[in-house]
Amino acid sequence: MIETIQETENYISSFTSLEKSRASNDPAWLNELRRSALDSFLRLGFPTTHDEEWRFTNVAPITKVPFELAADAKDPSSAELMRFTFGIWSGIQLVFVNGTYSTALSSNRTQPNGVFVGSLAEALEKQADRVQPHLARYASVSEEPFAALNTAFVSDGAFVYLTKGCVVEEPIHLLFLSHGEKTGPKVCHPRVLVLAEANSQAQILESHASLGSGVSFTNSVTELVAEENAFVDHYKLQRESLEAFHISTVQVQLGRSANVSTQSISLGGSLVRNHVNAVFGGEGGEATLNGFYLVNGRQHVDNHTSIDHAKPHCNSHELYKGILDGKARGVFNGRIIVRPDAQKTDSKQTNKNLILSEEALVNTNPQLEIYADDVKCTHGATIGQLDSDAIFYLRSRGIDLESARHLLTYAFAGDFINRLKIEPLRLALETSLFARLAEGQEER
Repeated sequence: MIETIQETENYISSFTSLEKSRASNDPAWLNELRRSALDSFLRLGFPTTHDEEWRFTNVAPITKVPFELAADAKDPSSAELMRFTFGIWSGIQLVFVNGTYSTALSSNRTQPNGVFVGSLAEALEKQADRVQPHLARYASVSEEPFAALNTAFVSDGAFVYLTKGCVVEEPIHLLFLSHGEKTGPKVCHPRVLVLAEANSQAQILESHASLGSGVSFTNSVTELVAEENAFVDHYKLQRESLEAFHISTVQVQLGRSANVSTQSISLGGSLVRNHVNAVFGGEGGEATLNGFYLVNGRQHVDNHTSIDHAKPHCNSHELYKGILDGKARGVFNGRIIVRPDAQKTDSKQTNKNLILSEEALVNTNPQLEIYADDVKCTHGATIGQLDSDAIFYLRSRGIDLESARHLLTYAFAGDFINRLKIEPLRLALETSLFARLAEGQEER
């Protein structure tokens, strides 16, 4: 008990300061939401390896660091910002530094009719009637401690609102930058709420990156609501520093005949845990949950996914691929639930992992829970090394060993990379893959 109090003491102190500074300005429902979320977090506590869902991921490195809530920080220069914006971003772009919206760095002035892409803090003030029915209604505050912790500190973030029939032609970029500060380790709690009304369409790229090195902790939550016949293509790119901790939840709620795809990409971070959950709230929906991670050294990446087929005639597809080198660790836990009334469900789940060193390790656990009888469900997982026969074939054609390894590794990743519809993101991932492969060659 004493240890638990010490682990949460800084968060309680930060919450008290936040409440004092904002309680008088924020609506009563928001203050109550924060207090209730903090109570849930304190009741749940940080998970341990004794918890079944966390047995392969030890968050002690996070709990032992006395993180303080990140304050407003100096905006990066234009040249520094270009490192994270894929050159000149032509569409709507929102930039957040330490979780706070930066007007100066953002470019969201030319929004199509029927679209609001802006600061969640502004939306809470001016569009509370749209935000309140959905904020913290989907990501579980009562069961997930990190989602509860994020909700306890919700104050700013991104709000994307698409009215009925609205189609956004160019991708929307939500960029979250965190500072590794000299004044001590900091934590920020980015929040994203996406509300896509009936027949609307959009592509959204949510990316997280570090400004410099230093220990930092990002605890993010994204809630995505797709109403009838809405189409949302969501990407989450995490490329923070190798000293950063990153815990995230992406919670998707699908209405009747909605179509949502989410692509989770993890490249950076020391300890990373991604939750991606989808719930079918209406018939005829389709969900695609794909993921990719590329890790080496002592990086640890844990992907937990859940697809809840609560309604009939819905389809889901899932492909997660990982490449591990050095002493890296990977975890995949994919759960598909088919409820008793969810007849005519069609679901497929695949997890593939490529091990490039003898010391890398992966734990994979695909799961099916089927309570209906008229369904098509498959799952599978593989863990392996590069095919020696394929390497021999390439070398027999005059290709050296390292080039052959690179070609086969890229071919393994290409199945995922080629599915990315945002070209700047696809090119950036290709560049990162080639750079990491070159680093691995130098280490050998």
